[in-house]
Amino acid sequence: MFKLEKSDLSLLIIVAVLTLFAPFILNPFPADSAMSQFNAGYPDLMQRFVIFGIFAVGFNILFGLTGYLSFGHAAFLGVGSYAAIWMMKLLTMNVIPAIVASVVVAGLISFLVGWISLRRSGIYFSILTLAFAMMMYQLAYSDLFGQLFGGILTGGETGLQPKVADPRILDAPLDPGANPKAHLFGLEMGSSFKLDIAGWQFTFNAGYYIAAFAMLCAFYLSIRIFRSPFGMMLRAVKSNQQRMNYTGLNSKPYTLAAFVISGMYAGLAGGLLVAMDTQVGAERMFWTASGEVVIMTILGGVGSLIGPVLGAGVLKYMENILSKINKGVLETWFSFMPDGMSDFFIAITNLFVGKQWHITTGVIFMLVVIYLPGGLVEGGRRLGNRFQRSGKERQNHTKPAE
Repeated sequence: MFKLEKSDLSLLIIVAVLTLFAPFILNPFPADSAMSQFNAGYPDLMQRFVIFGIFAVGFNILFGLTGYLSFGHAAFLGVGSYAAIWMMKLLTMNVIPAIVASVVVAGLISFLVGWISLRRSGIYFSILTLAFAMMMYQLAYSDLFGQLFGGILTGGETGLQPKVADPRILDAPLDPGANPKAHLFGLEMGSSFKLDIAGWQFTFNAGYYIAAFAMLCAFYLSIRIFRSPFGMMLRAVKSNQQRMNYTGLNSKPYTLAAFVISGMYAGLAGGLLVAMDTQVGAERMFWTASGEVVIMTILGGVGSLIGPVLGAGVLKYMENILSKINKGVLETWFSFMPDGMSDFFIAITNLFVGKQWHITTGVIFMLVVIYLPGGLVEGGRRLGNRFQRSGKERQNHTKPAE
């Protein structure tokens, strides 16, 4: 089915089921309970889970298969976002042209950057991609091209967003007081349906399911790439590129193709970000955004299929959930303790949440790198093997002696 092996098909089905029932899975605590702080089933965060999952899956095609580490992949995320917003300003608020333009433009830019950067390998390749990304960030932040041609291209430090006065040649004119909203053939991305069941509140958002469908398609394509002869050639590049060149095979077309595909994935993620939140700024292209996707991939498991999606989910969860836990929330949690003891636990816990959530991320990342080089996927595999061994041992103990 879908030309996938049984194990890959099972993995795709599991991801699809988890994605479909995410509003239930990510809201394990009642809405009015103290633990509801850890619920993640609201539209904005769920959208970020799947969109940055696409970003990480695409990055894994380059880094996981070829071993080429790009420090500037956020540039393609930003390029895709700018292409999408201009489609919404000039053509239509329908997200389809915006998403198509984001993928195409990001692919063209990544071809140019990859063609130059792939002349080098190792750390030199990484530095070249970082240099390109920082140049593109500075061009976007200063809106240099817009200034040269007497107009606005990126909006500079204020960014871009759709306005009523934009031409939008395929849309009907809006009322002066209206607010342009992204939609899919009339279905607004922000439209949601809320379901209340015995204290639990579940939100089903149209934008999330559209982004989730795109993520499933991107994940399916990554499986096909991993299992294809093309994917095998990329693994050969990672294993020993020099030996591959000695056989007479030119690895440059394969690595360039992987770089472009990875850049198109990033462009797709950028276009979906605009579809969900119609505002674009140059900060999406900054080097820290490129560092995030590296952390996501390593945290989940480099070279694995599901690892980058898990890594993206964990990182975005910590960024959005742990960062919201402030001193007031901690006082509520430790209110049952005596004053001196509660103050101590609040002071200690406050070091790892709120504005200091990066410390927690850093600690988790270090532990994963030291003890689980294969990321969360390796951790899950070890647990599975341990349970399997314990099950066999129990079976052997209960088996009667012959």
